[in-house]
Amino acid sequence: MNDTNTLSLQAVVSDLLDEGDELYSLLRDIDTSIWTQHTTFKNWSVWDVVAHLHLSDHMALSSISSAEKFHRLLAQLRAGNFTAQWLSTNGHSLTGPQLLERWHETFIELCAALNKADPAQRFVWVGPGMKARMLATARQMETWAHGWEVYDLIGKQRIHSARLKNIATIGVKTFGWTFSNRKLPVPDIVPYVSLTAPGGEQWQWNDANSAHRIEGDAVAFCQVVTQVRNIADTSLRVEGDNATAWMQIAQCFAGPPQEPPAAGIRFKLNPQEKK
Repeated sequence: MNDTNTLSLQAVVSDLLDEGDELYSLLRDIDTSIWTQHTTFKNWSVWDVVAHLHLSDHMALSSISSAEKFHRLLAQLRAGNFTAQWLSTNGHSLTGPQLLERWHETFIELCAALNKADPAQRFVWVGPGMKARMLATARQMETWAHGWEVYDLIGKQRIHSARLKNIATIGVKTFGWTFSNRKLPVPDIVPYVSLTAPGGEQWQWNDANSAHRIEGDAVAFCQVVTQVRNIADTSLRVEGDNATAWMQIAQCFAGPPQEPPAAGIRFKLNPQEKK
């Protein structure tokens, strides 16, 4: 896979579609009792996780439709009780399997809208605005990240592919965002990142001669930048003050600063993953 800068919009949307379909297939086959069980992410249930993805994809659809529509929706969400109201209308009364179908319908609609979007247009979002290709990458990133709640809960081994590079790339590119979002000075030297891809090849970014560096498994890096894992719970090798500071607070998603999970509280119930 090439860097996301060289992928076409359609190629990134294809990766997004594959990411969503993989999660959909997993959820479609789980026991219905799993839907009410709580995950290691903020004590959310599996139902909460899918409802969140459903609402986020609806927000992305609204942004593609019009900036005015998105800002109106965002203002309602920030008013306090609109999220509960929206879910009440769009999923709260549904069973898990029914919610899954509702989310998947919205997700497919979003992918179709992204495929037809003007690649040069910048769409509004909770954080900085994004072009369609980056919006698709961001939706893939969130779908992948929240998928861990389910995989961790049921202890299923997750299979990874080269499309993970989209998420690694957005993780690398949000180095500065991680600091500025917290109103901290952005370090002047960006760390070198070298990751081993699921297929065994090496993915590299930035100056290989830098004393500030992160090396190791691509899955682990993506888990850290999406705040699925604490850096202490991975085997990533981190050298230099800038790299160390980044990995302690890494956040590749939009919105106000969020704290990574504490060490040792998020892990798969499958001993194969623990090293």
